[in-house]
Amino acid sequence: MFIQPWDAALDETEWQSWIAEGHDFGQLSVNGPPGQPPAVVPTHFTAEGSTLLVHLARPNPVWKAIDADPNVTFTVIGDYAFIPGPWRAGPDTPSTDGVPTSYYAAVQFTCRATIVDGPKAKAELLRRQMAHFQPEGDHAPIEVDRPPYGRMLPGIRGLRLDVTDVRAKFKYDDHKSVEQRTKVAGRLTERGQALDVSTAHQQLRRLDRIGPWKP
Repeated sequence: MFIQPWDAALDETEWQSWIAEGHDFGQLSVNGPPGQPPAVVPTHFTAEGSTLLVHLARPNPVWKAIDADPNVTFTVIGDYAFIPGPWRAGPDTPSTDGVPTSYYAAVQFTCRATIVDGPKAKAELLRRQMAHFQPEGDHAPIEVDRPPYGRMLPGIRGLRLDVTDVRAKFKYDDHKSVEQRTKVAGRLTERGQALDVSTAHQQLRRLDRIGPWKP
């Protein structure tokens, strides 16, 4: 992932807070066999410190690839929007000469994967995931010898992804003027499609912290 200086995370807390705000769905990328493309699996995950927890169906084809090479990448993308060219045209530039772009936030984790296959270990992994996704606890006990989860555990395998590197990108035109960034955020809010509002929030949040870009 290419990161311009003005797109970089301002500190570790920025991307950590962004993940904690509810960005808990991403793509697991696993090296394929020689001559084959990587395998990419969309999935929810739970972040616990420097570890990501995932579970997948046992028939998933990624297991052989992980056995062969446990070095994987997990990517989370959100708060994205297409920005039309006229929105980015400078004050002395014809609107048709404005160049469009994409705004987005992305966090890319490089990880070392460990497969979790013991019944009790898988049950514990699921309990930790449920504590994140369903903290109110309105579910049956997740125990090896109790339904419904006990009989379903053989059908899944868990993954512990120990993070070895993190690359974070917040691409919101932070090298442009304060006036232009404010204008684009307003147009995103007015358009209000898909993730426009959350994209505008990220742009204004960065604008508040950075102000005018200083190389």
